[in-house]
Amino acid sequence: MPADSARPAGTLRALALATHLGPTVAVTAVATLLALVAGLPAGRMLLVGVAVLAGQTSIGWSNDWLDADRDRAVARADKPVVRGAVDPSLLRTLALGSAAASVVLSLLLGVVPGLLLLVLVASGWAYNAGLKRTVVSVLPYVTGFGALPAGVVAAAPGGASWLAAPWWLVAAGAALGAAAHLANAAPDLEDDLATGVRGLPHRLGPRAAAVIGAALLGAASLVLVLGPDGPPTVARWAGLALAVPAVAVAALAGTARFRRLAFPAIMLLTVLDVVLLLAGGAAVT
Repeated sequence: MPADSARPAGTLRALALATHLGPTVAVTAVATLLALVAGLPAGRMLLVGVAVLAGQTSIGWSNDWLDADRDRAVARADKPVVRGAVDPSLLRTLALGSAAASVVLSLLLGVVPGLLLLVLVASGWAYNAGLKRTVVSVLPYVTGFGALPAGVVAAAPGGASWLAAPWWLVAAGAALGAAAHLANAAPDLEDDLATGVRGLPHRLGPRAAAVIGAALLGAASLVLVLGPDGPPTVARWAGLALAVPAVAVAALAGTARFRRLAFPAIMLLTVLDVVLLLAGGAAVT
């Protein structure tokens, strides 16, 4: 195949990877499934998914754009910018464009759900822009992932209220967000420290951060099982059983063998938890 025809495909692949594809897909899937659980009509459910996808791609692209010099300094071979597959200026343009699209798409759902969904986008940008270097680096994850289910539920018919989502869903989202931050930072602690990033996981140290992250993951799973009204269903107990190995992997994120497995395990468990909420008939509105 001629090089000229191969290049566009390579660029598209690099751009997809620069969105931080795994988390982007997982968060979009969680939001869409939550919309299904909340009883949104098909059109609004699709709009939630597209709005969240636009926000997540903007966060991923802005991260690789803003961190381009840092990633080059530590030779992050997993980053398309470092490999020369995509230019940071293109990522900047796409990040700003997709952020603007997320604003429009989110507000099409209504002011309250739109603003709640945009808390997640703003939190991700704030993290990328500098909060990752501070002791409150976990805050964007807590606020963003706590606001996500609140925004989805507020988009449901009759749910356009800041307090439409049940407390347990918001609390679980916030706890999962905090656990995800601690696990996500684990593989890159040394590279981050070498480039001046000292967020909360770096200050805690790898082992303490892993243990706290695992505790938060376990707590979130318990809240999802025990929080909804009525006795826990078989599906919710199954979710708790599935949480056990994920909690164990998260607790080992401070070790070299498991540090790259903890974050994917948390993302997968989060998606499965929402599926089991759907199967168990939990009321979120």
